[in-house]
Amino acid sequence: MRGHLASSRRGLQAAAACAVALVALALPAAGQGARVTRQVLSHPGYASTWAYLESPTDAYASASRHARVLGYLGLTTQDGTSELLFEQQRVLVHGSWWVQVRLPLRPAGQIGWVPQRALGAPQTVHTYLVVSTEKATLTLYRDGKVIFFTRVGTGKPSTPTPHGQFYVRDRLDGFPSDSTYGPLAFGTSALSNVETDWPGGGVIGIHGTNEPWLIPGHPSHGCIRLRNSEILKLSHLLPIGTPLSIV
Repeated sequence: MRGHLASSRRGLQAAAACAVALVALALPAAGQGARVTRQVLSHPGYASTWAYLESPTDAYASASRHARVLGYLGLTTQDGTSELLFEQQRVLVHGSWWVQVRLPLRPAGQIGWVPQRALGAPQTVHTYLVVSTEKATLTLYRDGKVIFFTRVGTGKPSTPTPHGQFYVRDRLDGFPSDSTYGPLAFGTSALSNVETDWPGGGVIGIHGTNEPWLIPGHPSHGCIRLRNSEILKLSHLLPIGTPLSIV
C-alpha cells in the first residue's frame, strides 16, 4: 500500500506540473502594446476555484470578444442543474478581466475564455480526482494526499471514456434502488461524441451500478461506474467543482 501511495503522489505531482505548463502556454495573444496582468487561480490537488455561471455567454478561444467563438454557455446543464465552470487563470486586458475555464462542450477537454462578469463569486475546493482507464482505478486526493481509492468500470473500446482535463459539474440522487446509476451520480464536464448511459445522453458520468460484477473492467458507453457501496463513500468526500483528470 505504501508503494501505491508513493506512486499516486508522483502521479499527482506530474499531473499538476502538466496543468501548470498548459496554463503557461495558454495565455491569450493580446494586441501589440496591450497591458496584461495574469493570475493563476487553480492548483489541482491543493486549492482550485470554480464559479457558477450567472450570465449566458459565448466562450472564446482567447481573451477577446473578437476571438473565435468556441460555443455558447447557458445557465443550466443538461440535467437542469446550475451551470458551473472550473477556473484556471484570469487575465486583465485593457481594463477587463477574463477567466480561462474548462468548457463542458464538444469536443471534450476544450479550454476557453469568458468575461469574468459572467461568473459568480469564486468557490474553492482542495480535492482532485484522477481516473485511469487502463488500470480501471479512481483516486481522490485532498491537499496532495490520497483520501479514497477504488476500482471502476470505464468505457468499452468501441465507446471509450475520453481522456483529458475536466471537472465535476453536478450531483444527482434519488434514483430507484435498482437503477442503472446506483443510488447517486456525478455529472462531469466531459462529453462523449456518442450516446452514453447518462439520462440526457452524451455526458460522462461517475455513478453506481446495478451490474457490480462487471467492475473492474470496461463495460460502459463511456461513463465511470463504481460499486454502490463505493459511490456512497465517495459521495461524502467529493464536492462539485473538483478538477478531474482522466488518463
